[in-house]
Amino acid sequence: MPLDHADEAADLAAAMLSACKNRRVFAFQGELGAGKTTLIKALCGELGVAGGTASPSFGIVNEYRTAGDEPVYHFDLYRLKDAAELDGIGFTEYIDSGKYCFVEWPEVARKLLPPDAVRVRMKVASTGGRTVELAL
Repeated sequence: MPLDHADEAADLAAAMLSACKNRRVFAFQGELGAGKTTLIKALCGELGVAGGTASPSFGIVNEYRTAGDEPVYHFDLYRLKDAAELDGIGFTEYIDSGKYCFVEWPEVARKLLPPDAVRVRMKVASTGGRTVELAL
């Protein structure tokens, strides 16, 4: 599915959440600029997150709250070199919480993700458009 504008991101986010009703962990792969953070922002919007969202590049994890005060966790693992670094932030506790967890750059954590995590692969086409593939 293309992902070129904010309204397309919102439509895609709504479709993803509808198709993945019982899934809570989403792992986003794709090169820099592929739209991972944009799509996560749209997913948070669909979930009713109040306030802004931003990539947690330096903090590893951001916690957002929905209007119903439910937490949503957004991880950016880009700067991590080893899965052992995830122990210090309690990564598995977040993942096992039953709350929505959106993980950018999940490669370092692949052995810690649940088998039912939704794999989201994002690609930038030579024309500048984007595609999103889900593996359920």
